[in-house]
Amino acid sequence: MTPMNTPTDTPDDIRLVVLDMAGTTVADGGLVERAFEAAATELGVAPGSPEHAGHLAYVRATMGESKISVFRHLFGDEESARRANTAFEKAYGELVEGGLIAPVPGAREAIEELAGGGRTVVLTTGFARVTQDAVLDALGWRDLVPLTLCPADAGGRGRPYPDMVLEAFVRTKAAEAVTQVAVVGDTSYDVLSGVRAGAGLVAGVRTGAHGDEEFRAAGATHVLDSVAGLSALLSGAR
Repeated sequence: MTPMNTPTDTPDDIRLVVLDMAGTTVADGGLVERAFEAAATELGVAPGSPEHAGHLAYVRATMGESKISVFRHLFGDEESARRANTAFEKAYGELVEGGLIAPVPGAREAIEELAGGGRTVVLTTGFARVTQDAVLDALGWRDLVPLTLCPADAGGRGRPYPDMVLEAFVRTKAAEAVTQVAVVGDTSYDVLSGVRAGAGLVAGVRTGAHGDEEFRAAGATHVLDSVAGLSALLSGAR
């Protein structure tokens, strides 16, 4: 684990932990890109075309952002964006139901250890609720945490906005101040959402889309090899 800056609070002060799903606690083996193929096809973007390559590069660069926001950027008008998003969510859900996801090694154990230590854990995603629920069902995680959030649960704005982090803070009432919140994710958008929310600890993990350079630029306080190392960090180990 690599400290980037000095956190505003010691790890012992953290009472609420907001964790991303795909790439952070859930290993999906690149299913986002596979589901994007379906969305692109729905909008008539041919695989292998320069347009498709450009769109895919943008999808990779914006991992962690609300998917509908990505499609609004790519396809312009709202109707096209919603068509693409519906095709994406359907394809991703079918891949999930096909057994193509798994927990990141040690993720469930880390969540259970955090909860066992008296901290509240919330799972967040940039996917729609129907897809988030499909992932939770596939992993048997429905009862793992007291609250799961998608952008629609926070007024419609996903990452890099701070809304889901702040929604978790307000709904759980687990912390007295945002400095007692930890935010962990595999993308710069996760990190930026935590920084914008004023979280006391914001960590990037190396199990997903982005790496140390992106985390540093977004303002991460720490970088972990995996979410499995979070409990040790919060207990004061370095």
